[in-house]
Amino acid sequence: MRLLLHICCGPCAVYPVRVLREAGHEVRGLFFNPNIQPYQEFARRLQALEDFARHAGLPVIWHRSYDLEGWLRMVAFREAERCRLCYYLRLRQAARVARGGGFAAFTSTLLYSRYQKHELVRELGEQAAREVGVDFYYQDFREGWTAGVAESRALGLYRQAYCGCIFSERDRFAPRGGGDPEDARKGRLRGEG
Repeated sequence: MRLLLHICCGPCAVYPVRVLREAGHEVRGLFFNPNIQPYQEFARRLQALEDFARHAGLPVIWHRSYDLEGWLRMVAFREAERCRLCYYLRLRQAARVARGGGFAAFTSTLLYSRYQKHELVRELGEQAAREVGVDFYYQDFREGWTAGVAESRALGLYRQAYCGCIFSERDRFAPRGGGDPEDARKGRLRGEG
């Protein structure tokens, strides 16, 4: 089957690309991630996927534009729903690209991460598929988490420390309950956080 794989970053693509190819699918990637902030992080993740795609011989459709304002407008005053909005934005775009490109189905590396809201990703992928008129290919890639992490490290791919948006960056690095962010950062770098 000809599949479009929405890809968040290089490391998250390693395991899904391998297992999909082993199952006989023709895989093409899609990089569409306006949620990744700040810009330097966006550029690092894009570069990591470029490195992996070159290594794996993976063709990728690139959306290199950085629509910070559009993403912020989408979640403003709806911060509690930001993951739902963000997943849906990216999955719906993947569905549109898949349909327009004549793919049999689309899927996402969001289904690989142990840190994403897996059932919500599945629900929204299926919703986008119904709305756009293309199949959503569901597979739980989390079983390959450890193998994918090891392989991405062996390839020397940049591995990020948070999901992508400024809220997830804050949740990962800011001190809990107040305090000096620099003290929190130093503690985490020493392995205390």
